[in-house]
Amino acid sequence: MRTNWYCKLGTNSRLAFWTSFAGFSLDAMDVQLYAFMLPVLVALWHLTHAQAGLLATVTLVSSAAGGWIAGMLADRLGRVRLLKITILGLAISTCFCGLVDGYVSFLAARAFQGLCFGSEWTVGAVLVAEAAAPEFRGRMVGAAQSAWPVGWGLAAASATLIPALLPPDWGWRAPFMIGLPPALLVFIYRTRMSETEAFLQLTRARPAWNGIFAAPVLPSTLKGCLLTTGMHGGYWAIATWWPAMLKAERGFSTATASLYFGALVAGSFLGYAFGAWLGDRKGRRETLASFALGATLLLLACTLYPVSGQALLLLSFPLGFFALGMFSVIGAILAELYPTALRGSGLGFCYNFGRGMAGITPLLIGGSILGLGLRHAIGLYATAAYALVVVAAFLLPETRGQELRSAPVES
Repeated sequence: MRTNWYCKLGTNSRLAFWTSFAGFSLDAMDVQLYAFMLPVLVALWHLTHAQAGLLATVTLVSSAAGGWIAGMLADRLGRVRLLKITILGLAISTCFCGLVDGYVSFLAARAFQGLCFGSEWTVGAVLVAEAAAPEFRGRMVGAAQSAWPVGWGLAAASATLIPALLPPDWGWRAPFMIGLPPALLVFIYRTRMSETEAFLQLTRARPAWNGIFAAPVLPSTLKGCLLTTGMHGGYWAIATWWPAMLKAERGFSTATASLYFGALVAGSFLGYAFGAWLGDRKGRRETLASFALGATLLLLACTLYPVSGQALLLLSFPLGFFALGMFSVIGAILAELYPTALRGSGLGFCYNFGRGMAGITPLLIGGSILGLGLRHAIGLYATAAYALVVVAAFLLPETRGQELRSAPVES
C-alpha cells in the first residue's frame, strides 16, 4: 500500500527514489559481502586479525575520499550525471574483488570499491532530499536509506547459498559478481531522469571546493562530522565483526550465524521505517539521541554479559532496530544543514569523514581481540562511538520541516 508522501511524488521524483533505493541496496550488498566472506578469506590466505581489520578499514577510508569528491562534482556537474557513473563504478570495483588472486590485490580492489561505495550514497542522498517536500523529507530519505538492510540481507543470502552451490574456489568469488546485472538496470533507468529543480535553479557560479569550511557553515560541518563518526563507528564495529564473533565465540555454523544476523537485519529494517517517521514527527535530534541510547543498552547486554544463545537471538532484533534505525535521519539532517550549492560537498564530506574515521574501529577491534576477546572488544568500541552520537544530537540545530536553502553561504 502506497503511503501519502509517495502518492504526492511526480514521475521524476519517483525515479529518483527508486533508483536511489536500488543503488543503496547494491551499495550495502557489495560492501557487506566482505564481512560474510571474512572467515573464508582468513583461512584461505592465512590472514592475521590485523590484516582482516585493515581490509575493512581501507574501504571505509577510501569511501571518505570518494564521497567528498563525488559530492563536490555533483554540486558542479549535477546529481543525475554523477549517479550514472557511480553505479557502474560500484559494480565494476566489486567484480574486481572476486577476481583477485591474493591479499595485496584484494586490498587494492577494496580501496577502489570504497571510492565508488562512498560516492553512490552521497549523491543519491542529495538527490532524494532535493526531490522531497519539507514535511515528508525525513520519511522519503529514510525510506530510501532503508535499502541498506535489504542489501545487507542480500549479502547474507548470497554468502550462504552461492558457496554451497559452487566449487570452493568460485564459491567465495561469485557473490562479488552478482551485482553487475542489476547495476546495469539501475543505470538504464537513471538515463531517463532529469536534474532536480533545486540544482537547475543554481547560477553558473560555484563556490570554492573548501566552501563548507567557510566561517558561516564551519560549525555545521564540525557537528556533522562528530555525528557521523559516532554513527559509523558503532555500526562498522558490529557489521564487520559480528558474523565472525558468532562463529568464533559462539561456535555457530554458517547457517546458524545467518539466522542470528537475519534477526539483526530484520530489526534494522523496522528501525529505518520507524526512525524516518519519528524524525518527521518529533524531530531529528530526539530521534538520534533515543536510538543511540537504545543501541548502547542493547549492545552492552549482548557483549558485557554471557547471555544464552536464545537470549542473544531475541536481543538481535531490537539491536538492529536501534543501531541501524538512527541512520534513517542522517541524510535529511545533513542535507538541511547546507545550501544547494554546497549540499553535495557538505553532505559528502560529513557523512564520509565519519565513515573514514570509523574505519579505525574494525582495525582497533582486530588488534584488541587477544587482550579483550572479540565480544568485549566490539562492545567497548561501539558503545564509545554511540556516546558521540548523543553529544552531537544535543549540539546540532533542529531542522525538521525546514525548506532547503538555495542561496550560497557567503564567506
